[in-house]
Amino acid sequence: MTPTITAFETSPDRGKGLARDMRVRWALEELGQPYRVRLLSFAAMKQPAHLALHPFGQIPTYEDGGLALFESGAIVLHLAERHPGLLPADADARMRAIAWMFAALNTVEPPIFERAMTEVLERERSWYAERAAMLDERVHRRLGELSRHLGDADWLDGGFSAGDLLMTTVLLRLARFGTVEAYPNLAGYLARATARPAYQRAFAAQREVFEQSQAAAEGASPA
Repeated sequence: MTPTITAFETSPDRGKGLARDMRVRWALEELGQPYRVRLLSFAAMKQPAHLALHPFGQIPTYEDGGLALFESGAIVLHLAERHPGLLPADADARMRAIAWMFAALNTVEPPIFERAMTEVLERERSWYAERAAMLDERVHRRLGELSRHLGDADWLDGGFSAGDLLMTTVLLRLARFGTVEAYPNLAGYLARATARPAYQRAFAAQREVFEQSQAAAEGASPA
């Protein structure tokens, strides 16, 4: 049975590949697994049918037969454990890769996401500059630690894994700030990850949704 994931009908990231369904799309592409996408409006995300799948009314969700999951990290972990390709076969290496999945979402993402949201939601506030500077310091602290760990390696721990997939999607949120470029090894890490054919396919699929929504909106506009 082909699994179904949910995604934004009109993504707030405007086709930049930052919405969290991108993580699931990329994982499925890396694993060579077919999937369907059900697009949802913001209103539909708060309706009972979707809340039954995701109690917080967000995306993505994942449905495969009788299994329904929410939270992008949990979905990627499920896929990586079910299909070979995103977790090492060696038990210790496998757990290290899973640890990096948790690190990406629990340690590195929070200050990055908060910084991005401050830029969007709080830029006109009188205290914006002070808060932005504080968050920038937190972000740079994490990037410095990550950069020291990565060193000259291509990936976080051995070969490319689900940990690298999630870490890449987290770091890409900094693209608008140019922050990663201060760490050449992290910039190279992002370039390697986003050059992967599976990433490119997932990005193109998500981008196509945005372009179609734009075309539909323009077609509905009065002449």
